[in-house]
Amino acid sequence: MPACSTSVPAPGAPHVLEADGIQLKFGNRVLLSDVYLRVQTGQVVGLLGRNGCGKSTLLQTVFGARPVADASVRVNGRRVVPAYRQPGLLNYLPQVPLLPPRLTLTAAAQLLRVDAAAALSDFPELLAQLNRPVEELSSGTVRLAEVLLLLHADTQFTLLDEPFTGVMPVHTEVLAEVMRRVKPRKGLLLTDHRYEEVLALCDAVYLLHDGRLELLANPRQGLRDRGYISG
Repeated sequence: MPACSTSVPAPGAPHVLEADGIQLKFGNRVLLSDVYLRVQTGQVVGLLGRNGCGKSTLLQTVFGARPVADASVRVNGRRVVPAYRQPGLLNYLPQVPLLPPRLTLTAAAQLLRVDAAAALSDFPELLAQLNRPVEELSSGTVRLAEVLLLLHADTQFTLLDEPFTGVMPVHTEVLAEVMRRVKPRKGLLLTDHRYEEVLALCDAVYLLHDGRLELLANPRQGLRDRGYISG
């Protein structure tokens, strides 16, 4: 079935991304079975869970990189499968490195139609390395640049898988502030094992456990009750 174009919400209304009907098994193991996910522009939504529970698989499915029979991904009520084929709809940061090793940050920004100086302006150390190949930069520096470029790209939604991995704590704080600044114009869906950073940043938090996706009414208390955090 071909992908449908997205409908336009009423003036001032947010764009809404939804996903459900996602069923996935690996052998006898049920990875995803009871999933409903909703993100809207103007929101940062967290997706939490233990290693191997299916968070990355869910993000790949929403993006469209992993075809799943009967999966429904919709924007403003219209089906968009695979979503990545819809211009300007969403972009995605996988766990693995995104940028080719010989590409410079300037070239990467050009490919994404992003103003590199504006996207990296909060990090002078990145601006000083715009013309160096990615392979010459530290993994934490590359990760930080990847996240910033995707955040500043002109899409309605950005999906981020472990955006804080390898990023120095002092940079994590600034990166979270950048996410807050771009939030009014796009919806962010992110997963990361740095739970405290996620809780401080997100407007809503889902927990993926035993194939089920649960929207936590009180994220901190819910994670504490289930043994994900203490204190």
